[in-house]
Amino acid sequence: MSLLQKILTLFRGTAHEAGQAVVDANALKILDQEIRDAGNELIRSKEELTKVMAQRQLQANRSKDRFAKKAEYETYIAGALRKGDEALAREVAERLATVETDLRNDEQAIASYDASITQLKTAITATERKLARVKQQVDTVKATEAVQRAQTAVAARHSGATGKVTTALDSLERIQTRQAERGARLQAAAQLEAESGDGDLNAKLANAGLLPESASVDNILERFREKPVQQLSHEPLSLPAVEVKDAEHVERKN
Repeated sequence: MSLLQKILTLFRGTAHEAGQAVVDANALKILDQEIRDAGNELIRSKEELTKVMAQRQLQANRSKDRFAKKAEYETYIAGALRKGDEALAREVAERLATVETDLRNDEQAIASYDASITQLKTAITATERKLARVKQQVDTVKATEAVQRAQTAVAARHSGATGKVTTALDSLERIQTRQAERGARLQAAAQLEAESGDGDLNAKLANAGLLPESASVDNILERFREKPVQQLSHEPLSLPAVEVKDAEHVERKN
């Protein structure tokens, strides 16, 4: 195969793929048009059936007229023979022979029309049933297509939402990591400050209850253990002394 033939083959293959892609993308529209075309053909078939039935009726009417003419000629032949007019009877018989031939042709034509009418009616009925089934299936296909489009849209939105949630979780994790690092740095700074000054030593002394201002529960209990109970109960409460100047001021007021 020459290079030109390969290029032409490639072009035909590409054109076929592109055409098939267009057909697949517009499959429902094409299907709808095909159903409309089938419906139009069905209408034309019914019109043709109507024409055949009309022609059959015309043929039957002509045959009916010929039957009447046959009966008339038979009456004439019988009358001519009764009168002994052989020549007249023969002339009428010749016309009767033509009428009877036409009647046989009419019978064959009517039988052919009847067969065609029966065949057309059967075909039309079968086509109508098939078309009705196809329309039902098309409705199902359209409903399925709509549902699948909705599912695809929901899946796309869900995928986007999942991606956004994942991004938000990543951001939250980074914030928590930064906060943990900041808290660790603050704790380390406080520890360094306590170790470099008296903070750590004072905390240890306070916990041991050795500082004068320490008011721990153990110190209070220890203070009560060092004094007898009677001394604690009769010991006068120490009240702050009143200045003389304030006392004199109170007496003047009275």
